[in-house]
This record gives sequence, C-alpha cells and structure tokens, in this order.
Amino acid sequence: MSRPAPLSGFPEWLPGGRIVEQRLLDSLRRTFELHGFAPVETRAVEPLADLLRKGETSKEVYVLRRLQEYSDPAAQEKLAELDDKMLGLHFDLTVPFARYVLENAGHLEFPFKRYQIQKVWRGERPQAGRFREFTQADVDIVGDGSLPFRYEVELPLVMAEALSALPIGRVRLLVNNRKVSEGFYRGLGLERIEDVLRGIDKLDKIGPAATLDLLVETAGATPLQARACLELAQLHGADGDALAAEVWQLAGKHGSSSNLLEEGLEELKALLAAAAAAQPGVIEADLKIARGLDYYTGTVYETVLAGHEALGSICSGGRYDSLAADGSRTYPGVGLSIGVTRLVSLLLGDNLVRATRPTPTAVLVAVADEASRGRSADVARALRRRGIPADVAPTAAKFGKQIKFADRRRIPYVWFPGAEGAEDEVKDIRSGDQVTADAATWHPPFDDLWPRIETIEPPTLADSIDTTIDAPKAAFDVTFGDAD
Repeated sequence: MSRPAPLSGFPEWLPGGRIVEQRLLDSLRRTFELHGFAPVETRAVEPLADLLRKGETSKEVYVLRRLQEYSDPAAQEKLAELDDKMLGLHFDLTVPFARYVLENAGHLEFPFKRYQIQKVWRGERPQAGRFREFTQADVDIVGDGSLPFRYEVELPLVMAEALSALPIGRVRLLVNNRKVSEGFYRGLGLERIEDVLRGIDKLDKIGPAATLDLLVETAGATPLQARACLELAQLHGADGDALAAEVWQLAGKHGSSSNLLEEGLEELKALLAAAAAAQPGVIEADLKIARGLDYYTGTVYETVLAGHEALGSICSGGRYDSLAADGSRTYPGVGLSIGVTRLVSLLLGDNLVRATRPTPTAVLVAVADEASRGRSADVARALRRRGIPADVAPTAAKFGKQIKFADRRRIPYVWFPGAEGAEDEVKDIRSGDQVTADAATWHPPFDDLWPRIETIEPPTLADSIDTTIDAPKAAFDVTFGDAD
C-alpha cells in the first residue's frame, strides 16, 4: 500500500499537539462554567434549506447523501424531489443552536447561558488559519422575548477572561455597535445598510481604495458618502467619552445625526467603561468592526492576537435580536465564537508552545525481567487507582534503555519495583533524584501529574539527562533481560 496523501484543510495533530488543543479546551470549559454557562452539543447535520438561509455560505456547505442514492439509475431524475430532504454538515454552531433553542424552549430557563465546543465543516479554500474541518467554541446568552443590554457587556468580559487564561500572549478584543454604524449611515442618507456593512467588513482585506469603490458600486453610496463611512471606520480607542466626541464631530461635519446613533454611542460607552474596570487594556472600540452577517443588531466583536494580526480574528460574534423565532416568540441573544483550530495551528506552526510531554503517562514502571512483569503491573494499577497516570515498560530491557524510553516521551518518573522484599524506588529522570517509594502513598508534584502547556523558550544548550542507574540494591541480585 502506498503512503496516503494528506487531505488539505483537515488537520490532524500529533499527540503533543492534540494535548495542547485539549488543554486549551479544558481551560475554556473551566472559565465558561465558572460563569454559569451550561454545556450543550447538537447534531452534526441540519436540513440543507436551514443551512442555506445565510445566503453567502451556500457554496461552503458539505451536502450529506447516502451512497445508495447514486447507485439508483433513477436518482438523477429524483434529485429535485430529494432537495427538500437533503442534509448538510453544519458550517458553524449558530444555526444548530438557534434550532436547538426553538425545539427545547419549554425545557430551558431564560436567560439561557450555554457553551458549545464541536467540530464544524466548511468547504472553503484551505489556507493559513482556514480549514475545511475545524473546532469552534461558542458561548451565547439567549433571552425569551427580550435580553437586557448588560449581557452585551458581560459576554466579552467572560471571553476576555477565558482568552487571558490561555498561553497565547496578549489579545485585543475589538468592539463596535451596529447602532452607531447604522445610525451614522442613515444620517448620511444611505438606505442599503447591509450592503454598506458588508463593504466596511472587507476593509482590512481589500484596503480603503477598493472599499470606497465597493460602497459606490454595491451600496449605492456617492463618493462623498463612501468617504464619510471610511472616516467613521478609522475611529478607535478605549476611552468611550473621547471616542463619542470624535463621532459627534464627524457626524456634524457630514450632517449625520440620529437617535439610533446616540443610543449606540451610549451603549458603546457603557461597555468600554465596564471593560476598563474589569479587564483594563484588553477591550477597545474599533468602528471598522462591522461583521457582515445581517442578523447582528447591537454590539459586535472581533478578537486578534497582538503581533499576529495577519491571522485575522480568532474570536468574533455579536448581539442578535431575532436569530431564533417561531412566529409567536422571539429569542434574542448575544454570542461569541472562538476558532480553536485556527488558534492551535498558530501556536504549533510558529512553535510558540508545546505540551510538557506528548503522553499522559507520569510514571513508567520498569520491568526487571518478564517473570516479574506481574509485579510491575500491580504497581501501575495501584498508582492509577490513586489518579496517577502510569504505564508499564514494554520490554524488560536494561534499566538504562527503559529510562531512555521514558525520556523520549518526556515521562518524568521511572519506578523500580523492589525485588525479594526490597523497597520500591522512584527516579526523577530530569534531576536524577531517586528515593524509596510506596505505590499506596507516593504522589508526584501537581505540575507533573498531567501534561501541561509550556511556552517554548529560545534554544539553549540543554543539560544532558542523567541516565545513570540507581536501581534498588536488592535488584542487582536479579538477572535482567536485555531485550530492546
């Protein structure tokens, strides 16, 4: 069999990379649950018609069909009939969550705070930071009929706390308020607000000149109106009062004023004030943040890593007033979504972090010879019963080779069962320290119990690992195996 070729856009981490991903997810879960968010999981597929409601994503949906449909000679003639029954893999977690809320509203307590960590599938062109299969971590707060503005303040503070707990460096959570943008645009006399927002959303990707042309061509703006929109998009800062003064000055210059603009600025000022008190230096306003999807109605968010802005937003979302509705009831909410796979790919690809070891094992129990393997297995079981991840050496090689086996996997401890009544001993192979130990009471330091994420320091001359053998004294009376 020839060596299989990898599928572009479908990442598969090595064990050390997977541990990094798991530790990031563990940290996110812990923060979300500390703030009262409950976990949910939804099915991987949704009716194709529901997935296509976002319009611009229609070319990205993976369609799900049974193989038998293609083997039926009459299948092609029936495709039109099958369309309304077709399923697609979800491309985000928002669409399935909206359906979940509608189906389970009678069993949920509102406001409902949920987090959801699952894989999604998107048929876009793979490139740096963009994948066809990837993991998202979403948090949402949903109300029944109404949702107070304070949740638009609470959610980004939760996310800022969650991201600050990760070993990813400084993050900048950028916020805007769609009411500010829409109020300003309407004051200019623009009517195709969604088209303007989609154009501004492309500003970082295509630049000011191309955005100016786009607003004129697709949003019906005059060159003067388009330039005013770009001037608004250039405003940013963490001081809400100062930013509001700049917006009003610009609005006066262009004769743009509205109650909606005033309402949006008051909300943006409240968010920035709360952020400055709770997470100083993390959250700031950037009025070019537009979020092109048309269901956002209030605050919108994007998050970038300081020094890695070219990667794009690693976390985004916003306020929506009617994403979920059943005709008689509406469920407004506010949500944020982290592109976990994008984040992991950056950390691993740029060699910024690593797992302290690529295996959960904290202790390798040595095997003196195959006849005594049962004794080594008993030690491993005793350690596992006490929550210490342990494994037994695969062969009864010389102890030096068993230590090297552990060293290659960065397993910190090697356990030597005592022979003929001698006490067991355990060796820290990093320091060379070796002490007597009892599997019923010994415990490694907390930091060694499970793999952790560590920041990779610049290369230095590493100290050599001590592989000298300090086996139990009575063990020298035993004939050791020499298998590799």
